[in-house]
Amino acid sequence: MSALRRLAREVWLPRLTRRGVGFLIIGSGVFLAALFLDRRDLIFVGALLVAMPITAACYVGFRQVKVQVSRTFRPAVVSAGNSLRVAVQVRNRAFRPLYGVRWSESTSAGLSVPGAAALPALARSSGARGSRADRVVLDYRLTPTCRGLYDLGPLVLHTYDPFGLAYGRRLGGTVADLIVTPPVTALPGLGLGVAGGEGNARELLHHHNPHSDELIAREYRPGDPLRRVNWPATARHGEIMVRQEEQRSIPSARLVLDTTMSGVPDHDSLAGSDWFSRHDDAFETAIELTASIGAHLIDAGFRVAVSELGASQLAPGAGTETGGLRGDPPAVFLSPGGSRELLEGLAGVVPVLRGALRAEGQPGRTTGVSRRREPTFAVLVAIDEEDVADLARLSTTSDPAIAFVIHTMGAPLIDRLTDTGWTCIPVRSTHEIASAWDLALRGRSAHDAI
Repeated sequence: MSALRRLAREVWLPRLTRRGVGFLIIGSGVFLAALFLDRRDLIFVGALLVAMPITAACYVGFRQVKVQVSRTFRPAVVSAGNSLRVAVQVRNRAFRPLYGVRWSESTSAGLSVPGAAALPALARSSGARGSRADRVVLDYRLTPTCRGLYDLGPLVLHTYDPFGLAYGRRLGGTVADLIVTPPVTALPGLGLGVAGGEGNARELLHHHNPHSDELIAREYRPGDPLRRVNWPATARHGEIMVRQEEQRSIPSARLVLDTTMSGVPDHDSLAGSDWFSRHDDAFETAIELTASIGAHLIDAGFRVAVSELGASQLAPGAGTETGGLRGDPPAVFLSPGGSRELLEGLAGVVPVLRGALRAEGQPGRTTGVSRRREPTFAVLVAIDEEDVADLARLSTTSDPAIAFVIHTMGAPLIDRLTDTGWTCIPVRSTHEIASAWDLALRGRSAHDAI
């Protein structure tokens, strides 16, 4: 927001164009030469050339520009790499027509918006009347390349004097929030079919089949549709009975996301280096992998609990600063709507430094997760020995325990995880997400996959 505040300070200061600066320099030169040569006729010409850009700057500075701006996105939320339509409605609120103005968008870093363009002339404000001559809709398409939370706006209006000697800027409207979610890779299979797991994992498809024939009958109640009448049960009971689907428990699964990258020795000293860039790319791969697995499970009917190794960013609040395996409650997502909530939450997740979290947490206890045996999927970028110990304890309540290890993970730590019961599957890029999930469905380890 500091950049926007700097922009707000600058907009009220009119500036001279190159033409205006040329008039000012030439006029000053003519004026000084006229004084030196004692040419009174040239004094008038020089004074006129100097006065013109100064007058133009005053005109631009005091020109009334008052607009109402509203901005809509279609779709409202977009995934990285896809385009959206931005519609900006500009309405003149001044009592004078608005013309000779150019417009452009101000935005946070990471978005590429169109350059300045001419704003169509707008009639003076029509007030409460229904005239639409005082407004215009500006359309353009935007294609974000990276996930994130972006600020779009306010609209910048560039004003000029009729001779093009000075220009100024005015801000219109407020900042709009644009959410760009991580891309989602379509995964094979329906829900979970991973090897092993005698509980929720193995029985998911059987227990959550929306077309299950296991129905129970109850007495007819006013308002029940006739198509649900169970005729065999009606004949047996002598009264109208209707079909009612048996209520079943919702299957659950865990996701663990490495947000601390605690295996990175020093973030600050490595900033800008190739090594740091490699881990930054790995983190984005981990985010896309988490989004793909989470959306896949939620859409299949799972209750998905997401825990972060660092302070919770998906479910921020009191008591969410020690890490998901050290006391923080997980963020829980359910269908319907859970996939979108997860993706919107992942849009703003960034690597965090853990530092004091180790002292504040509770070593030896994974209090932030359920103690039930559930399918667990960990997405790991660069963990350390203490993370391995936490994950080893978590594996005792996981069935199966599958770790997707990004290419930045060291072989010794992968071996340690394997020894503690985790099935480790390597992921080198986002192109391998679907194949990595296929390996998970077949229960193959990193050693088997290489």
